[in-house]
Amino acid sequence: MILLFAVILGLAATLLRARLTHRTLKISSLKWEWLVILSVIPQILAFYVPSTGKYLPESILPVLQILSMFGLLVFGVINFLTPGFKALSLGLACNFLVILSNGGWMPISVETLKHMMPAHPEEYWTIGERLGLTKDRILLPAETHFVWLSDRFTLPPGLPQNIAFSLGDIFISIGAFFLLWSLSRKEDEKEKT
Repeated sequence: MILLFAVILGLAATLLRARLTHRTLKISSLKWEWLVILSVIPQILAFYVPSTGKYLPESILPVLQILSMFGLLVFGVINFLTPGFKALSLGLACNFLVILSNGGWMPISVETLKHMMPAHPEEYWTIGERLGLTKDRILLPAETHFVWLSDRFTLPPGLPQNIAFSLGDIFISIGAFFLLWSLSRKEDEKEKT
């Protein structure tokens, strides 16, 4: 969700910038774009499409998540010099590290869940269990490796849907914003990159 906000804001900002300053939009040439598709499709099927996610054995999900994150990280590193990719790669590295060190799951605490869904009592969640069909596993902070990289931030109250996100997600969103911002460059800026 936070990445979606960054993409919408980045697209709106670069389109406005292009319009106001008479710049043209040009997509940066990226290397190994196919790796993004190869890495994201398994995540979508496992964690975002309930009709497929519920049939996948939970035992393969951590491996799938680690391989998927590794593929995205490789893509980020290969395109490191492209605008936005320094922050994007840092975010992917943060998420990869916390997922890898916690058995292939993104940790989330009961405290974070209480901020997201205050109507649910603390007993509603079971420590050690997967959170629904998501990539998150409910863990105690004391049992979480790199707890400061876990899904621990939430959106301000009052929004229609509250979500948890990590420090890595913030860096990924910043990178995505600046990648989109870079699409509206002057002709002489394009030649330098």
